[in-house]
Amino acid sequence: MDLTPKQAQKLFEGDGGAYYIWSSSDVPALVEAKVGAGKLVLQPHGFALPHYSDSSKLGYVLQGEDGLVGMVFPNTSEEVVIKLKKGDVIPVPLGSVSWWFNNGGSNSEELVVVFLGETTRAYIPGQFTYFLLAGTQSLLGGFSTEFVSKAYNITKDEADKITKSQTGVLIIKLGEDEKTKIPKPSENSTHKLVHNITCTTTTLTEKEFPFLKQAGLSASLIKLEANAISSPIYTADATVQVVYVAGGSGQIQIVGLDGKLALDTQVKAGDLFVVPSFFMVAKLAGKNGLECFSVITSSQPVLEDLAGKTSALGALSPEMLQIALNITPELQGLLSSRIRKI
Repeated sequence: MDLTPKQAQKLFEGDGGAYYIWSSSDVPALVEAKVGAGKLVLQPHGFALPHYSDSSKLGYVLQGEDGLVGMVFPNTSEEVVIKLKKGDVIPVPLGSVSWWFNNGGSNSEELVVVFLGETTRAYIPGQFTYFLLAGTQSLLGGFSTEFVSKAYNITKDEADKITKSQTGVLIIKLGEDEKTKIPKPSENSTHKLVHNITCTTTTLTEKEFPFLKQAGLSASLIKLEANAISSPIYTADATVQVVYVAGGSGQIQIVGLDGKLALDTQVKAGDLFVVPSFFMVAKLAGKNGLECFSVITSSQPVLEDLAGKTSALGALSPEMLQIALNITPELQGLLSSRIRKI
């Protein structure tokens, strides 16, 4: 499996913003691992038209303080509007209808959201496919005028206006009059459906953030200072990690089958890579530090660390460590003491 980190490719760009993807053809590991990734960039007043997709995913806000997202969850008839800012994690369960908006002023910064998720039921393995409810690629616009008019009990002229008045594609830019019509966010919904992560190392499962259960995913954020290392970690439950380098640079090593080094490379901000099931990954920050956001394909993952108080290696008896590693009692004692201090 080719685990080489890759940068995103631009799929669409307009006045309101752009959308980037990591295509399955460019990153074959996404297909093998059944995960996907995309990145939304909205200019001030940029608006991503209502849509749903064929995959569950988590959004992580990389930049921006004035984001808004509206969602209608499956089997509900109510729109919830949520405020987003840098550091927020927001689950987007399969089948949810959502729209996204940068509510900042004309001189505000871009709203940038990276999406990572699973693609087990996706039309294109390793990629998210979106189904639009408005604009020139709208599903509703694909039906004949006769069908639309009868479905909503309106005239054919009214049906024509409903399906053809919006000439935008995917992302548009709203005028000042249109901006004022955007619904206000609910503090209660924002508190319930969004979780901000700002700590040096944070792992979010459904235990800490119950809404993750709806998406069947969990998240991890690791911020390493210059030249610091994140000890080897693996998933013990067949889950997969898809990792986005959110900032800085560093070195990544992944070890897999037969104890062979599957990846040993430098990464930089914007890179994406996959850690397959049961493979072990370690991260070493460069001189400017390293920040990685990961999504794991379970809301209750089983993560094992080879260092620290919960280390499986550290849990082995001294005698077993000496035999298994073929080391002296003195070296074993040093190793065990260092493991417990991490």
